[in-house]
Amino acid sequence: MTEKDWKLGKVVLNVKDLEKMSEFYQKVIGLTVLDSHSENVVLGIEATKTPLVELVKVDPQGQKTLTAGLFHLALLLPTRQDLGEYLYYLLLNKFPLGGASDHGYSEALYFNDPEGNGIEIYVDKPKSVWDRREDGRIEGITIQMDAEGVLGTVEKPFAGMPVGTIMGHVHLTVHDLQGTEDFYTTLIPLGLKSDYSGQAKFFASGDYHHHLGSNTWAGKELPAPIAGQLGMAYYEWIVPSEAELTALVERLDEKNYPYTQENGTVIVKDNSGIEMRVVVG
Repeated sequence: MTEKDWKLGKVVLNVKDLEKMSEFYQKVIGLTVLDSHSENVVLGIEATKTPLVELVKVDPQGQKTLTAGLFHLALLLPTRQDLGEYLYYLLLNKFPLGGASDHGYSEALYFNDPEGNGIEIYVDKPKSVWDRREDGRIEGITIQMDAEGVLGTVEKPFAGMPVGTIMGHVHLTVHDLQGTEDFYTTLIPLGLKSDYSGQAKFFASGDYHHHLGSNTWAGKELPAPIAGQLGMAYYEWIVPSEAELTALVERLDEKNYPYTQENGTVIVKDNSGIEMRVVVG
């Protein structure tokens, strides 16, 4: 990372059943409760007090509708051994697994939480094997993961998400891809890393394959999320300095793009109406 690179913080989910969802993120995902109240639970890595997921209890009104929002949140593990021990834990306890893929630059497991939020647990491959192009793009593939090879790394039982686990990326279902590219490469200083046949675009801060994925697989021109609906309430970016936060505000002001500021946090919605909060960390 360079001094200007952005990274991801926690993802905040609006949930209907706080107790059930909290149990899932502890038991199945392996996160620890860092803070708990009657209306919300913050989960993350105990040793470093790193928050990764916050669950907020809401009383959803009406039927759930299809909007722009979260496709999946993605927790990045430090090593392939960590992924192997986690996969073995899932298999041993017969937890449902939706998929297991090799993306060229990473190996990933996929499933949903009890309220349908997508989750990816993954590990990066060495950067030396990433498919880097001369224009700076980093292209991926999707093939079956070498599950036998991953399981072959296991040395000890899984005992919760390890120290060093971070929010590696967030993948969004968006209103339109061109508007998403315009927003995230001009107002938010991300680079376009891959354009997947006009169906998905992937963006990153610095020299990474992607911190942000976007797709229109559920349909084009989906409406913006409704306040208080189930699913992602917002996600968080962490910038390295006050200067970087000030530069963001200046770009937003220059474009007359709406935002608010609260206690050092810049709150802004992207072109799809998906909320992000930007903080210094």
